[in-house]
Amino acid sequence: MNHGKKGNRVQVILECTEHKESGMAGMSRYISTKNKKNTTERLELKKFNPVLKKYTLHKEIK
Repeated sequence: MNHGKKGNRVQVILECTEHKESGMAGMSRYISTKNKKNTTERLELKKFNPVLKKYTLHKEIK
């Protein structure tokens, strides 16, 4: 009986670091996936923040 494969890809949440430090209302978050076998450290990507209207560093949370 096959119960489906688990796989190595996991969903991660990326949260803006600049927005958090500025103290403004709201939060810029993105959902992405990563291969936990190949990428053991936390993700850091530059993504667009619509509130600040610029590209900022987003770090993996949780």
